[in-house]
Amino acid sequence: MTVELTTAHWLFLFWVGVVIVVMAFRKDPVIPCIAGLLSVGWLVKNSFISGVSTVFNALIVAGNEFWGIIVVISLIVALSKLLSDTGADYLVMRPAARLMINPDIAFWTIGFAMLLTSWFFWPSPATALIGAIMVPAAIRAGLPAMGAAVAMNLFGHGIALSTDYVIQGAPTITAKAAGFADPSPVIAASIPLAVTMGLVTTVTAYIMLKRSMARNPVQIITEQAALTAREVERELDWVSYFLAILTPVAFALDVAAMWAFQLRGGDATALLGATAVLILALGTLLKYRWAGFEKITDYVREGFMFGIKIFAPVIIIGGFFFLGKGELAKTILDTQAATGFLEDFGLALSQAVPLNKVFVAIVSLTTGIVVGLDGSGFSPLPLVGAVAATFDKAIQLDKATLAALGQIAGVWTGGGTIIPWGLIPVAAITGVNPIDLARQNFFPVILGFIATTIVAILLM
Repeated sequence: MTVELTTAHWLFLFWVGVVIVVMAFRKDPVIPCIAGLLSVGWLVKNSFISGVSTVFNALIVAGNEFWGIIVVISLIVALSKLLSDTGADYLVMRPAARLMINPDIAFWTIGFAMLLTSWFFWPSPATALIGAIMVPAAIRAGLPAMGAAVAMNLFGHGIALSTDYVIQGAPTITAKAAGFADPSPVIAASIPLAVTMGLVTTVTAYIMLKRSMARNPVQIITEQAALTAREVERELDWVSYFLAILTPVAFALDVAAMWAFQLRGGDATALLGATAVLILALGTLLKYRWAGFEKITDYVREGFMFGIKIFAPVIIIGGFFFLGKGELAKTILDTQAATGFLEDFGLALSQAVPLNKVFVAIVSLTTGIVVGLDGSGFSPLPLVGAVAATFDKAIQLDKATLAALGQIAGVWTGGGTIIPWGLIPVAAITGVNPIDLARQNFFPVILGFIATTIVAILLM
């Protein structure tokens, strides 16, 4: 099948290059994406008015694709705020804090606590929760503040955010761009890659931390002496204990139901979102009684402000890169004659240059890393998904594995493990320098990328 590359194809490719360059300079790519939609739509439809309409159509298409994830994340953030206000979060985490009797146990305990909390509540709320409750206990157990920051960062903004197995925000975006109906193939393909990336990075970081502790034991003593009452005094009542029991039990039942009834994609999202909003409504009424009718509005508003803040640029970026996918391009450009620009480039490239799995894996990894440099963990996902779909048209490979590799590269970079401007929340709550934290994470993450790419090549 011979592919004819038109002027519109090259114009789209030009804007893709502009987006990548802009992100490499740590600037938001929203304006290039808007300009790309306008110019490509204008050229394809031969009408400036149609080009303007293309911009809006793209936002509607992308918004429809992402809306379910936006809602569930917003509701879960709203619930996390209620749990924080009632002190239920403190009660949930207190047993884990008591486990930290030495620095070794503290490192892994704080890491796995961050992983589980991030899976259910996302890394941003989890950072505040773990930082306030468990970091002081970890420092008292002999773990340096840098060790606590590394554990929180790698497990939360690395493993948890790049897999996102419970909320399924990241794999949903990647899967949509790659052409899957639901995130299940990307989730399944990511498991061996996530295990490889997680093991290599955390074990390497742990070994480096142990060596650093042996060289500088005075620092630990200094941090312990300087530790003040970071633990906030909580006013606990029966509602706090009730929500501390109800919330983990309810979400555990959700996970069991997903497993038992094979709930995936939208069905899993609906279950989690409904559980969050029901607990939010019940907890607000129990805590605030009649005032709860107004208070729940504050929680919901705060949650949706967070969700829209995260996803607003992703919708525009996704709308642009959805032009690379055939069916979505037809909807955005409002013509059945439209084709997926990136898919066509993949076919043309396969006809001009011999492609192999090693080359496409390196391209996917590099794309995720470069686009992730802007510090947004989800910005690379529409592009890496589209790249996977492009090469799937060109050569025989496992598209889901290629997409999962790009997702891991993009989120680990942009989500905040190796770039200082993405590390500020964890650095601030643990009291370390974000540049030092990025330097501490750099070698383990790069080693993890290499190992994960090798595994991906073998599985494709």
